Amino acid sequence: MKALVLAAGYATRLYPLTLDRPKALLEIGGRPMLDRLLERLQAMGVDETIVVTNAKFTPHFEEWARGKEDVTVVNDGTTSNEDRLGAIGDLAFVLDELKVDDDLVVVAGDNLFGDDVSGFAAYAREVDAPVLAVHDVGDLASMSEYNQVEVDDTGRVLFMEEKPADARTTLAGIALYYYPRHVLPLIRQYLAEGNNPDQPGRLPEWLYPRTAVYTWQLPGEWYDIGSAETLREADTIFSQSRST
Repeated sequence: MKALVLAAGYATRLYPLTLDRPKALLEIGGRPMLDRLLERLQAMGVDETIVVTNAKFTPHFEEWARGKEDVTVVNDGTTSNEDRLGAIGDLAFVLDELKVDDDLVVVAGDNLFGDDVSGFAAYAREVDAPVLAVHDVGDLASMSEYNQVEVDDTGRVLFMEEKPADARTTLAGIALYYYPRHVLPLIRQYLAEGNNPDQPGRLPEWLYPRTAVYTWQLPGEWYDIGSAETLREADTIFSQSRST
């Protein structure tokens, strides 16, 4: 099992912090957030973590990865927000570039998990199907910012909708996915059909009518570092946990 960290965006919402530094390497509680994410992935038992980034930030990630065993940095060749491949485009790029033929955990590089998430990989291996991590945000009004997920009693996805205008549930999909190797060809099919190459949640949304997609309830807190406000909030929380 390998892990792929999606870190090829330009984080324009965080300018000027990210003008010359990738978002995933900003410090949270005194450490780069990618350090914290790498620990969570290693606890899952992955044998290699691949970080896909752009041409602008490749040197930053290569410096960060120096001395880290089983970490590979991949440059997708893009240079601006205008020519970026998108999250699903980057996923397919890595599959082709590295000839990946393994079970794959995919996670956005700006996601932080307050608790251990190693159970995600254990569950995914058990069901041997695509798995989407979900989090109950507890507020219908805020669901227009998320990917709405409805499931049956077994946790199988019955319905998904990106940024719903009229949400029916507070269960949101987050950017932590598992794709077993037998499903990887469907990722290429998704793009070949001309579907949206960005917004990684659109891939399981396309998959669930074609193959069983399951969900795994995220334990504890989850932080999606998309703005200066969420960055400060996470920094405060992780700084406090470090000092106690």
